[in-house]
Amino acid sequence: MAPIAVGDVVPEGTISFFDENDQLQSVSVHTLAAGKKVILFGVPGAFTPTCSMQHVPGFIEKAEELKSKGVDEIICFSVNDPFVMKAWGKTYPENKHVKFVADGSGEYTQLLGLELDLKDKGLGVRARRFALLLDNLKVTVANVESGGEFTVSSAEDILKAL
Repeated sequence: MAPIAVGDVVPEGTISFFDENDQLQSVSVHTLAAGKKVILFGVPGAFTPTCSMQHVPGFIEKAEELKSKGVDEIICFSVNDPFVMKAWGKTYPENKHVKFVADGSGEYTQLLGLELDLKDKGLGVRARRFALLLDNLKVTVANVESGGEFTVSSAEDILKAL
């Protein structure tokens, strides 16, 4: 499947997360993003070095600035289970705006066409590193990395596009 691109509408699918009351929620991406400006940024794995030390902290640090430019939701997405994503999110006590969501089986990643095969590293099939800007479900920015790179999907890159 071709990767999601500018002009596409994000596919319908389900992702999971723990809400502010610590209740597990499985929700439709369309329900989360309809009528909103949303950043959906994907990482290959929770607790991995580049994701934990650069990608996620950048979105947490720039969250207020992103919101001031009209962003309603900032969502961190990974092929991990929701318990791992919850634990990872708790390692950022300063976080007030980034929601950590799980694509436990990688089905939504497949719908996006953004799989990254890391079986040779013992990690299975994960999500490529990416940052999408959605406006009422339509992709207006699609910054997708090659392999394990981190060159186009940062919070700074999204700010430049806003």
